[in-house]
Amino acid sequence: MKISRKSGILLHPTSLPGRFGIGDLGPESRWFVDFLADAKQSLWCVLPLNPTGPDNSPYQCRSAFAGNPLLISPELLVAEGYLEPKDLRASPRFPSAHVDFPAVRSYKELLFRKAFGNFTETTEYLDFEKTHGWWLESYATFMSLHAANRGVPWPKFDKRIRPKPEIIRYHKFLQYEFFRQWRELRKYCENRKILIMGDMPFYVEHNSADVWSNQKLFHLDNRGHPMYVGGVPPDYFSKNGQLWGNPVYRWDVLKQTGYKWWIDRLRSTLELVDLLRLDHFRGFEAFWSVRANQSTAKKGSWIKGPGAQLFEKAHQELGTLPFVAENLGIITPEVESLRRQLGFPGMVVLQFGFDGDGTHRPNNYVRELVSFTGTHDNDTTVGWWNSLRQAALNHRNENGRATLHRVKSYFQTNGHEIQWSFIQAVLASVADITIIPLQDVLGLGSEARMNLPGRAKGNWRWRLSPARTNHNILERLRDLTVVCER
Repeated sequence: MKISRKSGILLHPTSLPGRFGIGDLGPESRWFVDFLADAKQSLWCVLPLNPTGPDNSPYQCRSAFAGNPLLISPELLVAEGYLEPKDLRASPRFPSAHVDFPAVRSYKELLFRKAFGNFTETTEYLDFEKTHGWWLESYATFMSLHAANRGVPWPKFDKRIRPKPEIIRYHKFLQYEFFRQWRELRKYCENRKILIMGDMPFYVEHNSADVWSNQKLFHLDNRGHPMYVGGVPPDYFSKNGQLWGNPVYRWDVLKQTGYKWWIDRLRSTLELVDLLRLDHFRGFEAFWSVRANQSTAKKGSWIKGPGAQLFEKAHQELGTLPFVAENLGIITPEVESLRRQLGFPGMVVLQFGFDGDGTHRPNNYVRELVSFTGTHDNDTTVGWWNSLRQAALNHRNENGRATLHRVKSYFQTNGHEIQWSFIQAVLASVADITIIPLQDVLGLGSEARMNLPGRAKGNWRWRLSPARTNHNILERLRDLTVVCER
């Protein structure tokens, strides 16, 4: 993939402001697209857009194909005639600085049920149902059974319970509305010359329509429980490794099908976005497989993935593959060889540039890179800097003091507006693409962090206050982007 020199902003739609407790695909999305265009940005970088589970993680979803109903805009439902303006007047007062997911789910569910009561099947809907039926039917059926079984994992579904046709139809309606609203937002982005960079997790959630309806593609026992799960082995950051709990793929079976499920997944995602980040890219070369009865990821083994075969088949089916390889962490020469063979740009994260070998520092960048100041898994740059300074105050923390010294020397700074030192460095670098979390543009601290890896609860909740995106910040970002020729 080759793309001209561009920059963009990382902001998941759930973090947008608005009156309904969570960012959605309505007016605030268009306001943000206008902000991007006015700031001379070319990319809007989002996280996975699929329906999230109880921990609200976009990387643990009920389906790899469906859209997240929480992103459906109530205001656009009014515009479609499903709701009356008066239906929205009684909306509760939601927190403005974070998403209260349980409260949002309860409120939006009431609106969606009411909208569904006013829904009639149009020709457009019937076309949608026919076009997407290959995944839509199993997803809607799974969601009907999931609700009827009070949310227990699917291996524990009561086989006497049958899916309810009206509930199946309700979930199809929500998907129709999500895709309709997203399609209109994509058109708005195109008109303002904004590309969307999406994100695809390597694994899928066990308690999902994907595994329930494609059990032969995963290492499961005869009761449907995972036999092996994914993760990463112990490293510098985690003495026990990370145990994710997702069932691992049976790549031998997938190969026999011509990798159909994966190619369908790639195709459907590329219908939503212009570029796609492949999370945990190293898993395509080899993945860490752990027996499901283990409590940590210490005892596991590396199993070969599909390698280039999958992507060669995808190229035959889909044409150009606009993919970015997430190659962070401990990456072997074999993984980098595969990435280069496929021609996918890798990633660098400036916050990682001051420990280790300096790969993530701009003086070592090459053009075929996507450079970030930080990602959704990092602290904000201001929060990172404050933590680094605090660590350096500990007289026994020599690493902290050394890292702080390297940062100060590299940027010739005492830390004043450290976020702009970072932004200038990645924008001015040779990397073809630069992505900046909006929190860094706004100079926010750790209170605005999106995700803390390893913490199951309390993530993905940050929301933007529109008052922070003032004209001075927009003008500063625009001028720096222009002078860096992005």
